[in-house]
Amino acid sequence: MDDDPIPISLVANYMFCPRRAWLEAVGEKVESAQIAQGAYDHRKVDRYGGAPDADSFQAVNIRHEGWGVSGRLDAARMTDDGIIIREYKATPVKRTMQVTEAMRTQLALQAACLEDMGFAVAGTEIFFTTHHRRVEVELDQEDYDKAYQAVEETRALINAGHAPEPLEDSARCMRCSHAGICLPEERALCAVQHRIMVSSPDNQVTHLATPGAKAFTRAGRMIVQKNSEELASVPLDTIQGLQIYGNTDLSSGLIRELMWRDIPVVWCSGTGRMYGWAISSYGPNGEQRVGQHVASHEGRLGLAREFIIAKIHNQSVLLRRSESDNPVLPQLRQIEKQVANANRWQDVLGLEGEAASLYFSQFGHLIKPEKRTDWPWVARMRRPASDELNSLLDFTYTLLLSDCVRALVSCGLDPHAGFLHSSKRNKPALALDLMEEFRAPIADSVVQTVINNGEISAGGFSHALESVRMTDEIRKTVIQAYERRMATEITHPIFKYKASWRRTVEIQARMILGYLDGSQTEYRGIRIR
Repeated sequence: MDDDPIPISLVANYMFCPRRAWLEAVGEKVESAQIAQGAYDHRKVDRYGGAPDADSFQAVNIRHEGWGVSGRLDAARMTDDGIIIREYKATPVKRTMQVTEAMRTQLALQAACLEDMGFAVAGTEIFFTTHHRRVEVELDQEDYDKAYQAVEETRALINAGHAPEPLEDSARCMRCSHAGICLPEERALCAVQHRIMVSSPDNQVTHLATPGAKAFTRAGRMIVQKNSEELASVPLDTIQGLQIYGNTDLSSGLIRELMWRDIPVVWCSGTGRMYGWAISSYGPNGEQRVGQHVASHEGRLGLAREFIIAKIHNQSVLLRRSESDNPVLPQLRQIEKQVANANRWQDVLGLEGEAASLYFSQFGHLIKPEKRTDWPWVARMRRPASDELNSLLDFTYTLLLSDCVRALVSCGLDPHAGFLHSSKRNKPALALDLMEEFRAPIADSVVQTVINNGEISAGGFSHALESVRMTDEIRKTVIQAYERRMATEITHPIFKYKASWRRTVEIQARMILGYLDGSQTEYRGIRIR
């Protein structure tokens, strides 16, 4: 049991929704417009007209030893009768200045803490920053009793060892900042009936692919230079992830700033092989991650089957779109059915290999007939790539693998503890598992697109010792095409709402988490049409 005091803010979240409090307790962090506004308001606290004085205080740490809670006052003012507590709240403009039960509980806990510390409390109030109005709140014994009860219920919740069920058909979910990670309706694995507003930040994965470039931080921006010439200046607030290729250098200050902001950094070779990644040490869902390792050791055949069923299905669809009468389509559909009935992990792997052999025997048919002379296809070959098409596949698969790593890390899962691929050779097994269903609709589709649209030419590759490598120009073009693909919105095959491919990858990562923590009964892969 953790003896650390419970944050007052966590109790307030519990009053709003127990599952949201659970997510906060296990380290799930989100950004939203209202949270950002609240953070800004707490930094720029209104002081009864703006002038600080000796009797006014801000950001005061408080604690109740008996109740085991702690927190921080937004503002406090000393009077002859005692301390007046002020809490700042941001609300949407069209909302009324309503003091909710959670707000009353928060004020009661703050007042109880101050009284336990030996101070008299003369009053409490809420200052609604959006309306710039103050509302006095009179507390009674019932408020204190409810506050103590809420503390005990919150303590029981975070020590329970399992997540509470999501709310059902609740208006609170509609604009909840945690809706995108809670996925309350998605856990049922059927079409979502309500339009839940999930913020779509303008952040993106930033790629540094210029050999010899150096990146550092200055005034909240990432500056990229080469030979003293500035190549780029990117606000750190817009970076979702940073991906490095070849001999591009990062300053220690930039790496530290990215870790503070929970922005993962992935390092790759110039040819696209992933070397590793760096993440903050304070990730969410630590206990669930331990459970993931246990499940990985025991095996979860249902997960392994679903990864491969979705993969084979999507390969069939990609072939069918290019050639509706392709001769291997009936065989692929048959193998897809066989995987669904497989009862051994080895059988799943064997059927996956058979399907991959059939699919890649026809991969050249994805290329337009007039392009096939310049882009001949022989067979799928592992690194080092012996031809241009295999070089492109290797590179786009690394891009996809990096996104799968970021998605898994964002929800606290270990990319190494998988259920289909083996972890024996220290591969990111779960990330490789997750990417299986996305290989055809994302990576293979990007290769098909850049060739068929004439975005790259076969002459843009270098040859050395029977291996083929992309030039810097080809690499950057493929990265741009890949990012366009990841930003493309689709109708989610299961939930029927619009989501980008990158968001869909993260949703599937959270579906794995939901299956492992028991909040959903099964995992279902993405199947395109």
